[in-house]
Amino acid sequence: MPFPVRKATTALAVVAMVAGLTAFSTVAFGRGFEDPPPAPVPAAALDRISGADLGRTIGRLQERLRARPDDADSWSTLGLAHVEQARLTADPSHYPRAENALRRALRLRPAGDEQVRTGLAALAAARHDFPAALREADLALAVNPYGTRAHAVRVDALVELGRYDEAWAAVRRADSLRPGIPIFTRYAHVLELRGDPGRARQVLERAAESATDRTDVAYVAAQLGDLAWSRGDLAAAGRHHAAALRADPSSLAALDGRARVRAARGDAAGALADRTALAGRAPLPGYVAALGELHEAQGRPDRAREQYAVMDAWQALARTNGVGTDLETALLGADHGAKAAALQAARAEWSRRRSIHVADALAWALHVNGRDREALPYARQAARTGFRDARFLYHRGMIERSLGRTADARRSLTAALRLNPHFSPLDAPKARAALKELS
Repeated sequence: MPFPVRKATTALAVVAMVAGLTAFSTVAFGRGFEDPPPAPVPAAALDRISGADLGRTIGRLQERLRARPDDADSWSTLGLAHVEQARLTADPSHYPRAENALRRALRLRPAGDEQVRTGLAALAAARHDFPAALREADLALAVNPYGTRAHAVRVDALVELGRYDEAWAAVRRADSLRPGIPIFTRYAHVLELRGDPGRARQVLERAAESATDRTDVAYVAAQLGDLAWSRGDLAAAGRHHAAALRADPSSLAALDGRARVRAARGDAAGALADRTALAGRAPLPGYVAALGELHEAQGRPDRAREQYAVMDAWQALARTNGVGTDLETALLGADHGAKAAALQAARAEWSRRRSIHVADALAWALHVNGRDREALPYARQAARTGFRDARFLYHRGMIERSLGRTADARRSLTAALRLNPHFSPLDAPKARAALKELS
């Protein structure tokens, strides 16, 4: 192990890609309360709040700010709370509210404030503006080099920008300064991206030993489940996701993982129930698309098209609230018929960041548009770090097949199915059919 695992004292809420169903609105704050304002809400407490409790916390903060409109700490905590609420509810209308609150706090403390800068970094990352997330995280760390949230967002931003060597240096430094669950899980992720899933699993297992809070236990268990799934280990994936759901039945990541495992095991009804519940609770594009693909795989194309329409509506609403959606547009459009839009979006995203995931998306968008000679170099770029992903290998194999590179295509498609024979309810059967044809 490259670092000793210490007992974790806090957990950082994962800033995920978010979706939304409502438009922007603002809250007008008045004055004139006779009762004393509610006590301040510490920002650290947000890591332990979920669902309705977070909504009540936002209400308390708003009530306090009606009476104390110059309370910079409460403004910044309100901003962070709205970012977290967007994650939990898949409602991007919280992002403009978060930005308003954080900018208000910044005006009250123009010299700089760690919590405000960290909040702006988290907001930028949630909106997929990773250069801004990196800048704000650096400003936060200039105020407090030990800020766990800022270190976590900084690592995330470097990963998403495709700056993997810098991400590796950043996560090692973060671990030396402020170890904990948020840093351990990112340490594991960077190791996986560097082509070392074995060490990534060791890091997560030791992180699990240090986790005591139920949200930490569930988060690490879900990460272990995802890692096992990516290696095709259904038994381990099912075990870890079940443990995550026992610790925190509201865990979206664990429910997503259990749905994948159930589908792979042939439990069509269970997988559909999980997918339906997940898309209902958090209509994020990945969850909605997975439900659509499951309908399609089970012979319900009309139901699948309904989900793809919901996905399109999400992207429009997310863009309205400042979320960059080009990577999602590229992947989902390439798989579900919007070929020209997929290629345009993939090129736009590649101009902003050069991650292996964007390289894979651009390769696939070029392929579905019949431009395989252009696609193959990007498919190779997606493998440049040593990271192995069954879907990446499938995409590369199908591009090689279209170019008549039969031996290469057999190798790539065989590797995809060997790594994870259940990687997609739609694409894994296509990979097997293509291999049969090539043989």
